[in-house]
Amino acid sequence: MGMENNVLPQNNETGIIIIYVIFLMLFMGVVLLLFFYFSKKKIIQKELEKKDLELEYQKELLHATLLVQEEERQRIARDLHDDISSKLNVVSLNSHLLTTPDLSEKEVAEITDNIVKLVAKALESSRKIAHDLLPPVLEKFGLNAGIEELCFEYNSSKITIVNYENNVSFTEIIPEKQLHIFRIIQELINNSVRHGSASEITILFKEKDNVITCIYTDNGKGFDTKEIKSKKGLGMKNIESRIFFLKGEITIDSVINKGTQITFNFSSL
Repeated sequence: MGMENNVLPQNNETGIIIIYVIFLMLFMGVVLLLFFYFSKKKIIQKELEKKDLELEYQKELLHATLLVQEEERQRIARDLHDDISSKLNVVSLNSHLLTTPDLSEKEVAEITDNIVKLVAKALESSRKIAHDLLPPVLEKFGLNAGIEELCFEYNSSKITIVNYENNVSFTEIIPEKQLHIFRIIQELINNSVRHGSASEITILFKEKDNVITCIYTDNGKGFDTKEIKSKKGLGMKNIESRIFFLKGEITIDSVINKGTQITFNFSSL
């Protein structure tokens, strides 16, 4: 009887311990469930915030692209009106002068010569506008030839020295992508000359594991990279929109009075 009384309290104590252990396990389980729930909720919230930032960034790029396109349209309209149209108006006036009675041979020759010269200038202006829209070399011979011609034009003008080295093949890249890459290089050189006052520019293309990388450097004024977000012009935003289209990445390193290096990459496939 005494032994039974001793065993009973021990069984009660064991049962209480088991109940405590069960409650502790349930409590820990609830805590873990709450932890995973809120952790997952936080992760989802961060992903949503990231997507919102990406959408906002895409909106900014789209807005910048539309502004650049509108600016380009206005520039073309000005060139057509101020240059070509004005020349053709003078040609029209000179053509009417030829119908004037009693003109001497010398006067006819002078008017005719003036018409020929004005038509030649109008043709040259129209050729330049067409070249700016889509360089014939780029269309006929591809990206490498287009960049070579662009560098040759700057080197010939003595504005700056452009060194170009290409160690990749652009033949597998679709024409639309080639045009984007060409416009990026064109804008970078323009920025270096106009805003950076660079006297020397180096452009290098290389490839590794189906990823083409362009390393662009100049010896211009440089700028503070911390302020680049607040000082991005349409040109830089246009470059970023083209990089986005290429599904590539871009990094910018610059030091005031020590030049700028811009690296961007994209898939060669």
